Amino acid sequence: MTTIEWTEQTWNPTTGCDRISPGCDNCYALTMAKRLKGMGQAKYQNDGNPKTSGPGFALTVHPDVLTEPLRWKKPRKVFVNSMSDLFHARVPREFLARVFAVMAVTPQHTYQILTKRPERAARILTDLCRCGVGHPPGEHFRSSMEWAATSHSPTYVPGLEHGIYHRSGWPLPNVWIGTSIESDDYVRRADALRNTPAAVRFISAEPLLGPLPSLNLDGIDWLIIGGESGPGARVFEPWWIDDLIYEARQAGSAPFVKQLGSVWARHTTVNGKTVAAHGDTKGGNPDYWPTHLRVREYPTPAGSDG
Repeated sequence: MTTIEWTEQTWNPTTGCDRISPGCDNCYALTMAKRLKGMGQAKYQNDGNPKTSGPGFALTVHPDVLTEPLRWKKPRKVFVNSMSDLFHARVPREFLARVFAVMAVTPQHTYQILTKRPERAARILTDLCRCGVGHPPGEHFRSSMEWAATSHSPTYVPGLEHGIYHRSGWPLPNVWIGTSIESDDYVRRADALRNTPAAVRFISAEPLLGPLPSLNLDGIDWLIIGGESGPGARVFEPWWIDDLIYEARQAGSAPFVKQLGSVWARHTTVNGKTVAAHGDTKGGNPDYWPTHLRVREYPTPAGSDG
């Protein structure tokens, strides 16, 4: 299980990553990986480049974890790779096909993939035909997913049945794909996301480091907003949320305010005490927020009756 407000379960078929923009500077996963390495956790024994990563945080794939969702009977929202980025350049395309095959054969779950590398996601999942036959975008990748159910294939995942290609639509109806945008310098990631096939496209504006006046939410179904928490947290201004909620309403995106951050919690008082003194060090309890910021909505996937 997980304490992340917008999901219910985490699944990490890869671990590790590399910092690529200011939103990564205080990465919680990097800090946690160092701690887990010290505890002897097997998944966190590979060290990354100290300039962009750290102890226990080298990009590592974990084939033994692929079958975990096959054992989860109760439907749940699953955050894929809370400790990594599934579309990191060092995640092999074949391994991605295995991950997507598992998601395809477990339609009872909703998978939420968050990446800072949406350009690679768009490129792989559209997978333009180069064989000369004129296959539609994504068909080659879908075909590679089918091989994950073949025992003599190098991409085999035990427990999968044949027919993945024909039983699942495209994009997979239970897979949501999002990108992180922390400042106006990175709103271009939304353009790449719009080119990515997904049942739901979402943006995580967390940690939000400034207003996003250039953000275009056309084609974006869900907008998560949050301030930064933890040591070294940077300032977060609540008026940034006001602007984003307004833009989300105009574009038809569902807004979800996750938290107001540690700086806000340390400087905002309730009944004579700071919010942090009440035990909410992340500013994540809506009971302490201004009423108009208490917004936590979920998107409706295309084709859903909800």
